Amino acid sequence: MSLSRPIAARPQPAHIARWLLLVAFMVFAMVVVGGITRLTESGLSMVRWEPISGIVPPLNEAQWHAEFDAYKATPEYLKINRGMSLDEFKGIFFWEYLHRVIGRLIGIVFALPLAWFAWKRMIPRGYGPRLILLLALGGLQGAIGWWMVASGLIDRPDVSHIRLAVHLLTALLILAALVWTALDLFDLQRNPDARPARLTGIAALAFLVLFVQLMLGAFTAGLDAGYAFAEWPTMGGRQFPEGVAFLKPLWANLVDNPIVVQFVHRWFAWVAAAILLSLAWTAHKAGVKGPVHAIATFLILQIGLGIATLLTGVDIHVAVAHQAVGALLVASTAWTAQRLGKARRA
Repeated sequence: MSLSRPIAARPQPAHIARWLLLVAFMVFAMVVVGGITRLTESGLSMVRWEPISGIVPPLNEAQWHAEFDAYKATPEYLKINRGMSLDEFKGIFFWEYLHRVIGRLIGIVFALPLAWFAWKRMIPRGYGPRLILLLALGGLQGAIGWWMVASGLIDRPDVSHIRLAVHLLTALLILAALVWTALDLFDLQRNPDARPARLTGIAALAFLVLFVQLMLGAFTAGLDAGYAFAEWPTMGGRQFPEGVAFLKPLWANLVDNPIVVQFVHRWFAWVAAAILLSLAWTAHKAGVKGPVHAIATFLILQIGLGIATLLTGVDIHVAVAHQAVGALLVASTAWTAQRLGKARRA
C-alpha cells in the first residue's frame, strides 16, 4: 500500500460508504451498551474523564481499591450503594468502562480512515465537509457524555435525565447521518452524476416526531418513570392516575414529573407511529420497497417492546431490546427518508 499522495483525486464512494456503515454499526452497539449501563445504574462508577489514559482499566487490587475509594465519595454511593462490596463495584464498573471504550474505538475507527481517505484524495467532491461535521459531532458526543456523568457526581445520586436525553439523541442523530451519507455515496458509486438525496417535508416531520418520542423515552428512563405503573393501557386502573401532584409551572410536568412523562410517552407513541407510517406509505407510492418494510417491522416491534417493558416491571432484557429497536427504527427512518428523497429528486 503506497503512502504517496495521488496527484489527481480518485474518489472511492463505495469504500467510504462501507466504512461509514461499519461506524454506524459501532454507534448502534454503543447505544445498546449505553442502555445496559443506564439500567444497571453503572454510569457513575467511573468518576474521572480521562480520554487517553482512561482506556487502561485497573490492573491490580491496589488500583481497584483506589478506583473504588473514588466512587465511595460520590452521592450515589453515599445515598444509595453504601456498603457495596468491591466485587459488586467491579460489576457496574465493567459496563461504564465498556461504554467508554466503545466510544474511543468509534473515534479511532472514524478519524484514522478519514485522514487516510483525505490524504489519498478518495473523498468525492462535496462530501469532505459532511464527514468533518460527523467527526466533530462524535467529539461533541464524548463531551456530552462527560457533561451527563458530571451531573451525578456533585450533589445528586443520579445523572440529569435532560442531559441523558441530549446524550442519547446526539448518538441517534449521528447514526441517522451515517446511514444517510453511506446511502448517498452508494448512489454516487452507481451514478457519478448522482446528487445527495434531499430531505422531504414528510421525512423532516417524521424525524422530528420520532426524536420527540425518543426524548420522552430518555426522560422516562432517567426519571425511573417506567417503574411507576407496571400495567397497560391503564395507569392505576384509569386512563390517567388519581392523586398526581402536579408541578408548577405546568409545562415542567412534561419534563420533570415521572407520572406525566410516562403518560405522554405512552400515548405520543401513537402519534409517532402514525407519522412514520405516513412516511412509509409516501415512500411506497414513490416506488421504495425494502426500507418501507423495515420501518413498518421495527415500528411494530418497538410498540410491542414498549408495552412489554411496562408489563414486566422494566425487565432489563426487554428494556434493552426496546432501546436497541429504537435505534434500528431511527436507522430505518433515515434509510426510508433517503430513498424517498432520491426518488423525489429523480
